Amino acid sequence: MVVSLACVACLCLVVVVRGDPCLIISEINADNPRLDTTEFVELYHTSGQRSSLDGYTLVFFNGNGNIAYKVLDLKGHSTDDRGFFLVGSVDMLPKPAILLPPNTVQNGPDAIVLYHTSASRYNDKMNVTAFGMVDAVVYMTRRTGGAEFLAETLTPGEPAFVEDESTLEGDESIERCLLSEDRWGFQVSSPSPGQRNNCTPPAAPATIPVITELKLGGGQVDGFVELTEAPAAGPLALVVLDGRTDRVSVSVDVNLKTSRNGLISVNIEKSFMKGDDSGAVAIYSGRAVDFPLGSPLSQIQPLDAFVFAGPGNKPSANLTETLIPGREPYQLSNSLREGGYYLSRCGVATWARDPGVFWEAPLTPALPNQCPWPKICPHSMVTPGGTDSPSHLPPWGNSDFLINELNTDTPGAAEDGEYIELWHPSGRRVSLQGIWILLFSAHNNKPYREISLSGHYTTSRGYFLLGSDRLVPAPSLRLPPNTIQNGPDAVALYRSPYGPPSASQRGIPTKGLMDAVVYRQRGSDKEAQDLSKALTPGQLPLLEDPEVLPGDEALSRCRGLYPYDLSAFSVAPPTPLRENICPRPPPAPEGVVISEEHSGTVIAMPLTGSVDDDGLYVVGNVTGADQTFLEGSSVPARGAVVLCYDLFSVCRAGTALTNSSLRDVLVFSENQQLLSSLSSSRGRQVIPAARSVEDGPVSLSRCSCCEVRSPSSWTTSSPTPHSTNLCPSSAFSSHIDLCLGPLPSDAQPQPPGECSGLIQGKRVAEVAEYLEQRCHCGISALYLQGANFSCVSGWLRVWGNIQALSDHQKALIIQTSHTSPSSAQGDFCSAPTTGRYSGTASALGLQIGLIVAVLLLLGLGAALFTYFYRRRRPMDYYTMELSEHAEGLSDL
Repeated sequence: MVVSLACVACLCLVVVVRGDPCLIISEINADNPRLDTTEFVELYHTSGQRSSLDGYTLVFFNGNGNIAYKVLDLKGHSTDDRGFFLVGSVDMLPKPAILLPPNTVQNGPDAIVLYHTSASRYNDKMNVTAFGMVDAVVYMTRRTGGAEFLAETLTPGEPAFVEDESTLEGDESIERCLLSEDRWGFQVSSPSPGQRNNCTPPAAPATIPVITELKLGGGQVDGFVELTEAPAAGPLALVVLDGRTDRVSVSVDVNLKTSRNGLISVNIEKSFMKGDDSGAVAIYSGRAVDFPLGSPLSQIQPLDAFVFAGPGNKPSANLTETLIPGREPYQLSNSLREGGYYLSRCGVATWARDPGVFWEAPLTPALPNQCPWPKICPHSMVTPGGTDSPSHLPPWGNSDFLINELNTDTPGAAEDGEYIELWHPSGRRVSLQGIWILLFSAHNNKPYREISLSGHYTTSRGYFLLGSDRLVPAPSLRLPPNTIQNGPDAVALYRSPYGPPSASQRGIPTKGLMDAVVYRQRGSDKEAQDLSKALTPGQLPLLEDPEVLPGDEALSRCRGLYPYDLSAFSVAPPTPLRENICPRPPPAPEGVVISEEHSGTVIAMPLTGSVDDDGLYVVGNVTGADQTFLEGSSVPARGAVVLCYDLFSVCRAGTALTNSSLRDVLVFSENQQLLSSLSSSRGRQVIPAARSVEDGPVSLSRCSCCEVRSPSSWTTSSPTPHSTNLCPSSAFSSHIDLCLGPLPSDAQPQPPGECSGLIQGKRVAEVAEYLEQRCHCGISALYLQGANFSCVSGWLRVWGNIQALSDHQKALIIQTSHTSPSSAQGDFCSAPTTGRYSGTASALGLQIGLIVAVLLLLGLGAALFTYFYRRRRPMDYYTMELSEHAEGLSDL
């Protein structure tokens, strides 16, 4: 058996295109209600004028197999006089320049890509490529998913867009809109083919007011600020600050009673909001008396803020970094217009405290903003020079952002070298949309700063740095000096797409928590008990010990990729935006240590050397191994492999296998003593399935990272030392259709059509176990990535594609599915509807349709019976005539 360790970092080239006008994919309508007869793809040239499309090719890719199903050469075509170009169904209006048969554009997971190079390179059935790409949209529905490979290839760092058909009544489309500055995104809105997209800023939440319009300087008219009504936010204060002194120029209580159409207008004397100077406007929770005239900039975090820079007069770094961390001030033009500057919130970004969402536009007090159509190009992912995407990407699976390094206390009184470094285990550029960092104080267990990272990206190696503005290298998000407290405190990382984590949770937020580090100074470990209990339970706070190293030091992640794991950190030299320099473990004894345990022989080996260029290190008696086993020893057919840091001091102790120095554990045995000794470790029991491989040895391969406790982390396959692991692929998929009844542990019934994440996770594992018991061919939850799941009263419907490693394993799965009953625990689920739909709505519609059909048949039968009955018995016209006379007499 061969043991492989992996550490992978992938690079992607990103070129930002701006300045000159460009052609973009502006709108897509891939799914219409009922019949797909009004599908379309809209292109737009940002010049707003007629432009030739020679040299452009539009390619439609199917997410099932990632191959092209439609290729359109645009040679000989051009946009209209306003810059629009339509490709769409024959029945839609306005009439498209290129007509498509109904139901041509697939619903997802799919992609539409615009290329600019020789059209001969592109053809039906071609594999997805980023060569020559100008623009791309990767999309899916909530029911489908499965667009990860397309997104990784075409829009690295950005997930596929989800077209939610429940957002609007009737039809909807995917529309490109400007988020902030020159960053574009997509939103679901009413279709607008051949017209400007409906890019309206999102509705503000009831708990957070946002600034919607401003007037700065000019003439004799006062300044003006408009903000949204937020009844749940409590009393609000509007504060204007001087950009040169960072002091309060004026503060005003916001009068909620003046609200019109959900908008509140506040007039500010013109001398405090000049258009030829720098300054800021901020909205705080509280009252005006809390921000007296002339007081310094408050360290309380505002609910929303707008910082502006006058011509040649830049606001201080402290003002910018405190009020709008990670954003740039709005730069006013050099010539002050008569009447001043009129600015409106037009970007559709969901985050606050970003001047980049404001454009110059006419003021519309108490009315929706009138935003112009932008004429700038988006950030385009381009792979120039003929280089293509990598042929394979590492299967990182459920990995997410981690805190990688933390420097909270730098030498000297300035404290201007503090930083927090994040890292994504994919080692590539990834969007930080919806990610928040909260800095907690142990004195009151509350966050003293909440920082939104939305709109930012990691570097091409997966790093993101926020820190003091004098830090070298320069951080992507700058903080004022001495912002990060020295301890006892905590840094926590959250995924919270709908606002600050503290806004919806009382106490120390734990929902959406991705990683956390609790740290202390000497003698202060007990002061952070509440933070430790909530964020890193069962662990003592870390000590950034200044006596360990000469000069500066940091807390660096050195021993694993588990979240909330403080044992992974060591005191080490600071390495912002670089690989951590970790201390070497104590020297290990020479040779191999063999000792006896309750369950048998333990072979303990010190690892030497380093990983190769692909991040792999192989231990085994195979060709090209980095380290071999002692002669006569090998990994047993049944047992466990334990990877730990400071191995020999760990494995000598009787309780060694539960020590926090463990980095990874894989159990491939049913021995209860062994399982018991590893029960508190991060282990995962996986039993090899010999039938998964047609011929040759069997290997256990990791196919997702980095949550090793996930049931989808491992699979059985053929050995691939020093090569990419063999993992389930859609290229060997087959159909599955199962129905599983309620689990005994399901205390509460699930709503129709809904599966909570926990329950569905249990059910996915149950489906995989059910199939493996009949197939014995290595099926795990990992194989069900392409399947659909829906719940009705606790019953789980599973149908769609099940992946496989090879044609051999695919044949075994097909054989198992044909010999197994259609329902594991009963015939409760109804047949799925067309496409990838499932739920009670479709089942109810089918029942209603059957009832209506039966009633129609009965009515038709009655009509036919009456008709033929009358033909067999002709009417008595004499009786009819007497009856008419009788009716006439009765009228008299």
